[in-house]
Amino acid sequence: MQAIEPIGIIETPFQSIEDMPIQPKGAAQVTGCIVVHPQYATGLKDLEGFSHLYLIYRFHAAKRTELEVVPFMDTQTRGVFATRSPARPNHIGLSVVELARVEGNRVYLNGIDVLNGTPVLDIKPYIEKFDRVEQARSGWMTGSSEDVANRRSDARFG
Repeated sequence: MQAIEPIGIIETPFQSIEDMPIQPKGAAQVTGCIVVHPQYATGLKDLEGFSHLYLIYRFHAAKRTELEVVPFMDTQTRGVFATRSPARPNHIGLSVVELARVEGNRVYLNGIDVLNGTPVLDIKPYIEKFDRVEQARSGWMTGSSEDVANRRSDARFG
């Protein structure tokens, strides 16, 4: 089995996990950049036609794995796979962000909620015809979009 290696590094203003937005909704005004390693830069061709991207990355600051966690938007213990917690077995994160522009091997983003220096594993375009789900359910998560936008992280998953 081939090891998964980062294709680049995400640059953001967040130097610490404390007080970061917990989702891109809380980072609407935050800009960042992916610096793609030169050997992968050709893969960025045609990316600028998309408005949004999926970023798949490694929670490099996560030190623990838990199978049950108390997520930021709840007070009850939940199974980790029913949350977005970084304390997962493989410490893999996913964010949908707005693409601002591509310049060489740099991908500029809006709405980024990721710790500076995070290794990015993959970039995929958000395609509404493939990805939009009309009648999705959000399980236990009952917080409003405003609640999500205003919630900040703490040290519980570091």
